[in-house]
Amino acid sequence: MTVEHDCGRMVNINGALISTTMARIDPTDRGFTLGDGLFETMLACANGIRHLAAHLNRLRTGARFLRIPLLITDTELCHLLNRTLIANAFSQAVLRLTVSRGPADRGLLPQILPAAPTILITTSPLSLPSRPVEAVFATTTRRNQHSPLSRLKSLNALDNILARQEAADRGVEEAVLLNTVGRIAETTVANLFLVTEDGRVRTPPVADGALPGVMRAKVMNQLGAIETHLFPEDLLQATEAFVTNALGVRPLVAVDGHPIGCTTRVQDILSF
Repeated sequence: MTVEHDCGRMVNINGALISTTMARIDPTDRGFTLGDGLFETMLACANGIRHLAAHLNRLRTGARFLRIPLLITDTELCHLLNRTLIANAFSQAVLRLTVSRGPADRGLLPQILPAAPTILITTSPLSLPSRPVEAVFATTTRRNQHSPLSRLKSLNALDNILARQEAADRGVEEAVLLNTVGRIAETTVANLFLVTEDGRVRTPPVADGALPGVMRAKVMNQLGAIETHLFPEDLLQATEAFVTNALGVRPLVAVDGHPIGCTTRVQDILSF
């Protein structure tokens, strides 16, 4: 299986740098066959990988929950990430660190054998979008806030894919995901914040299906944002809304064709 389509790029598989034309993952790898794994997307720039410690901490928390024995140290992971960046000669890049449970015989239950997780690192040139976000409320799927997987960056993104396809079909870039009781959880690739008329910054709680995002935590700390249940009407009445992920902060300006707010005052003061 070829890992990426750019034949001039290098990827890192289990510590070995290899061209994309030669890269191969075992066909029995549970990350491929079952989505049994995790990933982190990180922003790399001239002064290093942004919020690296927080990303690695979330990865390890997820690995412990899934019982994937991630024996490699953070120092070793940092070395692999930086080697991959250097090999691709990017001054700014998006790094993806993927960890799967590794190759195994068929069946759902992980085998009680010495585990050999697959660690894959890929890079892409940074191309930040410049346009504000327009979205729809997804109707094809809901975020299951009861599932512990809603709090992990797992390799299974099918609900997000369905919602993103719906957004494209309806002519916009993003979709806002509601949970099983109709409260806002997040968007397909980002956490969501809104500003109310009293000037308070609010965001959905993890218990409502919001992923505990690294950038989300930074924004909450800087702005003193409050976790609270949010409904579609709260978003439509907000004075300002924005979305956050590892690549930054973007204004959310319309949902289902309804304009959201009239300012970017709060998000303009953010600095990371």
